[in-house]
Amino acid sequence: MAFIAEHGGDVGKREISRHFGLDGSDRIILKDVLRELAEEGVIGRKRRKLHVPGALPAIVMAEVVERDEDGELIAQPVDWDEEEQGEAPRILVRLARRGRVAGPAPTIGDRVLLKTEELPEADGHIRHNGHVLKLIDKARALTLGIFRRDAQGGGRLVPVDKRNMGRELAIPPDFAGEAQEGDLVAVEVVRHHAYGLPIARVKERLGSVATEKAISLIAIYAHSIPSVFRRETLAEAEAARPATLNGRHETREDWRDLPLVTIDPPDAKDHDDAVHAVPDLDPDNEGGFILTVAIADVAAYVRPGSALDREALVRGNSVYFPDRVVPMLPERISNDLCSLRPLEDRPALAVRMVVGANGRKKRHSFHRIMMRSAAKLAYAQAQAAIDGWPDETTAPLLDDVLRPLWAAYAAVKTARDARSPLELDLPERKILLKADGTVDRVIVPERLDAHKLIEEFMILANVAAAETLEEKRTPLVYRVHDQPSLEKMSSLREFLQTLDIKLAKSETVRPAQFNEILARVVGTELAPLVNQVILRSQAQAEYAQENYGHFGLHLRRYAHFTSPIRRYADLIVHRGLVRALDFGRDGLPESTTPEQLAEIAARISASERRAMAAERETIDRLIAHHMAQQIGATFHGRIAGVTKAGLFVALDDTGADGFIPAATLGQDYYLYDESRHALIGERSGEMHRLGDRVEVKLVEAAPVAGALRFELLSEGARVAGGRRGSGAPGRGGYRRPEQRSATSTRPGKGPGKGPGKRR
Repeated sequence: MAFIAEHGGDVGKREISRHFGLDGSDRIILKDVLRELAEEGVIGRKRRKLHVPGALPAIVMAEVVERDEDGELIAQPVDWDEEEQGEAPRILVRLARRGRVAGPAPTIGDRVLLKTEELPEADGHIRHNGHVLKLIDKARALTLGIFRRDAQGGGRLVPVDKRNMGRELAIPPDFAGEAQEGDLVAVEVVRHHAYGLPIARVKERLGSVATEKAISLIAIYAHSIPSVFRRETLAEAEAARPATLNGRHETREDWRDLPLVTIDPPDAKDHDDAVHAVPDLDPDNEGGFILTVAIADVAAYVRPGSALDREALVRGNSVYFPDRVVPMLPERISNDLCSLRPLEDRPALAVRMVVGANGRKKRHSFHRIMMRSAAKLAYAQAQAAIDGWPDETTAPLLDDVLRPLWAAYAAVKTARDARSPLELDLPERKILLKADGTVDRVIVPERLDAHKLIEEFMILANVAAAETLEEKRTPLVYRVHDQPSLEKMSSLREFLQTLDIKLAKSETVRPAQFNEILARVVGTELAPLVNQVILRSQAQAEYAQENYGHFGLHLRRYAHFTSPIRRYADLIVHRGLVRALDFGRDGLPESTTPEQLAEIAARISASERRAMAAERETIDRLIAHHMAQQIGATFHGRIAGVTKAGLFVALDDTGADGFIPAATLGQDYYLYDESRHALIGERSGEMHRLGDRVEVKLVEAAPVAGALRFELLSEGARVAGGRRGSGAPGRGGYRRPEQRSATSTRPGKGPGKGPGKRR
């Protein structure tokens, strides 16, 4: 244990065996000992290395949360899964020597990038020190909310954060400034009273959210997402000139005669990937194909250290809302110079891949090219042509372009099926807005072969990029996804046992094991439940300088290469390829160190989490606005989450999430059974379990916070003999029937756990 703690999570069985001089028979015993320690929660496994629970990566994004009794700053990691990793560790912030960190010193509420140091103590615990590498974001000592004007000229602030629901602030007329009814404003609290509301002053008027069309403003400001480009960034973008076939610093291959096509959603504004396929005429590769994936050459315009580059790193990625996009790069770059528009010359990085009849890649090569897209197609449009309904755009492309693409996809799919990546069935919903920005309807887009074709070709290209950079010994940022922790696997195994589904104990876990379970429940009532529980057992994908593989895709090495217009990680990979293959002078600087890439990986992983939270919250608010006029209406849905506090229900029609407090469930005291993912009545044995179908009534909607509260109308299943299993009690209790509808519990809604498609 001391050895594992001392080495900061960078040891496995091999290192332990070498340190203690263990031979073959001893290693068998060691394997059993480590498994027992892991099952007891004494050690954990992350990135295929052992660590003491609470250990941190070498570089971590953290938030300064308080000062200790000595006045020292204490931080906690931003990206920390308490359910999987336990309580977040406290990090003693050590300021760098004078001159090492630009800008002001960090204070409480700031986000900082820390280089961590783990110091084992005598009692077996770890003390964490964190040396400040960079101050990322200064704290906002302001509260965001919607201004509601009163008759006296002042008003109240309705906070947008669900955690502050019901905690309104009073704004006197002298402190209201120019705020208007329905404005999103930032205020500072200036006085607290023993009785009555705190007094606040409007510091910033951020815009009106009187219409749903502007509701994404709330998430943009609440998460401090940069939405206005700096002047120098825009000036640099406007000054950029189109790349040419023979530039000053690079020479491109002329591929303008190759009929590459883009296939995207119909509303896409930037097109950063194009594809092409032909049968391989090599007699040694009978039935094989030559696939080409061409990606917009963003590196030609966004040079390391430039204003464009600095702001792209701050943003990390584009953020997509139903009514707008907050792009990583200005439109001059993203929608013009780098967008692979049809019949226009565009620079690109292309990978040509030779695959066999079985779909396995035999070899590949990268090229810096000038291309000219033959057509811009939508997914449904391309699919319709293959299905026998070509239009005037797809008809000329059908035989020479589209059919070879689909034939190549059939081969690639064979290899994919053999690889057996994780196959969760979690439909993604999409909100369609009316012209005025209000919600029209929520749909589940059909998953077409056209979608799967592009996805598989992009995965192949991403793998090829990682392989090339490794072969050339060029540093890169990987896209990684750890295998589920032993603790989560143990919980999943216990839950599946309640469904009479066996999950064998094994030190190594493969996606195929989950797929076998999912296949057993396809088409049954258990399918949504099992998909959700397996999803929740998975780790979070992230970016890292260290490679520990991609569990979900079942790949040993994987990097993001195919979307440099909207992801900074892909731009780093492009620069690495330019440098490794001597494609020009705008590649990854030779001075780039692994530590710098680890810093970038931490920053863009945090940016991705920020974007996901903002997108999810915006959808919640749009749906809550849409349903605010339907108080009292009844709906059907499924239980999507179970906690001690109550049930989260996702509605069938819209996918909207709402909360049912445990205290409102009925004439019983409901206890939380962790192994069953259920609330169970102590006396009645009535059980409400994750995945159960339910009927609910909407009793309250809070559009500003994106929160809905339901009342449960349907009865749960009965557990013979009353409650079974163990777990902590919920906050529910006995309620007489006449009390049930008079509960004053505030609406609330926990963080969404939607699957996303962020591979």
